[in-house]
Amino acid sequence: MLVVSDDPTNVLNCSPQRQQQLAKLLKPYGIEIKHVANNDTIPGSFFGEREAGLIGNKLYLRHDTPVHSALHESGHYICMDPIRRGKLDTDAEGDYDEENGVCYLQIILSDHIPDMGKERMMTDMDSWGYTFRLGSAKAWFKNDAEDAKQWLISHNIINNEQSPTWQYRKN
Repeated sequence: MLVVSDDPTNVLNCSPQRQQQLAKLLKPYGIEIKHVANNDTIPGSFFGEREAGLIGNKLYLRHDTPVHSALHESGHYICMDPIRRGKLDTDAEGDYDEENGVCYLQIILSDHIPDMGKERMMTDMDSWGYTFRLGSAKAWFKNDAEDAKQWLISHNIINNEQSPTWQYRKN
C-alpha cells in the first residue's frame, strides 16, 4: 500500500541507485546525468532548491532532487523542438500543449523506474504542488489528458499503446 503524506519532502528522490536507473532510462534520448554534490547549487535549475537542472543534454541532479523533477526536466528535453534543444540552458520554454505532453510523459516514463510507477509519480506530483483542472494528477491523467497523449503520439514520442518510442521530438 502506498502512503504518501502532503509533505513535499516525502517524495522519491534521486538516490545514487535511482540516478543509475535514470541514466539507463534516459540514455536512448542522449540525456546524460550529472551528479551535483549535496548542498551545492544545481546548475540549470529553473526553480532552484532541489529541482533538477537542464543545460543541453545534461541533467543535473543531487541526491535530494525528486525523481518527478528529473523526469519532468527530461521530458522537456524530449518534447522540445530541435532548435530549442540545441540552445537549451535552464529555461525549457515551450507552450501549453508541450507542457501537458511533458507531464504526461513523465508519468509514462515513471513505470520504467523500479519502485516508482505511475501511481507513485502522480502522488508525488500532487504532493509537490503540480496543479491540474480536475484537482489531481491522477484525475487529469485518467480523464482530461487525451490532448497531451495525442500530442505525444503526433510527435512520435509515445505510440498508441502509450509506450515510449525512445525518440525525442524531431520537428
